[in-house]
Amino acid sequence: MKDINEILKNHKIWLNDKSKNKLRANLCFADLRDANLQGADLRDADLRDANLQGADIRYANLQDANLQDANLQDANLHGANLRDANLRDANLHGANLHGANLHGANLQDANLQDANLHGANLHGADLRDADLRDANLSDANLHGANLRGADLRKVDLDFSSLPLWCGAQFKADKRICKQLVAHALKILELSGEGSDELLKEMKQYKKSWHRESDF
Repeated sequence: MKDINEILKNHKIWLNDKSKNKLRANLCFADLRDANLQGADLRDADLRDANLQGADIRYANLQDANLQDANLQDANLHGANLRDANLRDANLHGANLHGANLHGANLQDANLQDANLHGANLHGADLRDADLRDANLSDANLHGANLRGADLRKVDLDFSSLPLWCGAQFKADKRICKQLVAHALKILELSGEGSDELLKEMKQYKKSWHRESDF
């Protein structure tokens, strides 16, 4: 493989003149473990099956990049732009995606276990069947995200904007279920809705949820 700096230089030329197709970054199956790609411009780059384990990709621009099946385990993607990127089946286990822009990204079947997605923008992202166990989604924007079949057990959803539509059917643990019931109960009480029996059952179920003192 060519020197990564040369590849990035040529890719920048291609971005400005796409008739020079041979200069587009083709990093399929590339070994980029622990690589320094901080601030790199890899828009539309082909990174399918690339190994980016432990790479520093902070603030990089990967908009529309193809990262399908890529290994991004423990990679640092803090503040990275992954808008509309293809991350289907990608391994993002333990990755730092704090504040990353994943608007419209394809994360279907991706492994996001233990990932840090605090403050990430997942507006309209496709998270169908994604594994998000133990991930931090606090303060994340999930508006319009498709979570159908995703595994959110032991996820931190505090202050996130969870979508309320049929695409938000996901697996959750008791902690999250209690959290959702507590909020639904509060809405019913404020609205004067629900039978006494229903409210009693909900109160019993949500006992000792992790933010009980806030209510």
